[in-house]
Amino acid sequence: MRLAEMTTDQAAAAVRTAPLVIIPVGAQEQHGGGMAMSTDTVRAVGVADRVAERLAGRAVVAPVVPYGVSPHHLAFAGTMSLSPATFMQVLRDLMASLQSHGWKQFLVVTGHGGNNAALSVLAQEYLREDLTFIWTPVTEVVADLITGVSEVHGHAGEAETAQMLYLAPELVQADRLEPGATTLHELSVPARLARRGRGPRLSVGFDEYHKRGVLGDPRTATAEAGRLLVETAADRIAAFADELLSA
Repeated sequence: MRLAEMTTDQAAAAVRTAPLVIIPVGAQEQHGGGMAMSTDTVRAVGVADRVAERLAGRAVVAPVVPYGVSPHHLAFAGTMSLSPATFMQVLRDLMASLQSHGWKQFLVVTGHGGNNAALSVLAQEYLREDLTFIWTPVTEVVADLITGVSEVHGHAGEAETAQMLYLAPELVQADRLEPGATTLHELSVPARLARRGRGPRLSVGFDEYHKRGVLGDPRTATAEAGRLLVETAADRIAAFADELLSA
């Protein structure tokens, strides 16, 4: 299932039996004082592995790309970011490598929302190519299941922390979890405008949202809530891929 663990002979055989390559992509960026900077990478790999398991031998998982588009977190120590152009070129090169061996269907699972815009651009580029390019976020796929959260929530908040408590509890320092911005009235005018779902678009750094770069209250997260989000996301993404592979 994992391409990195195969020999080259096994990979050659997998081209014929597993036509879909799943590429998890994450980020190296701050997640408040209580979670590892690999959070988005861990979540992407966790979901990618589960999707492949559900596809029962029809997909392989490529090694994760652990860096993403994270300029909005660079105010916080340890964050590392790729430019959108570099991020897209990395994926182009990786897919071109595998395409030269016969793979033509690719599914990128991103654990980091900052990668979404670049992935949308790539999807347009491949419309006329002899290659199927699919991409999916993780948390957005199960947004309907996220309940009981703060008015303002998201990065390093309830849902992400819950997923990490399920996937990698050893990377969550529970005693260091602290609430970030939880209500709209706490936000500056630019940050509040950036949260609007419709109309003009504005991007701000996460230090503009909150001094710790956290949205929501991660202290309320549970591993059980994380299990529901992760496993349901894997179910839904795998169902999409299964329908495509069966066409």
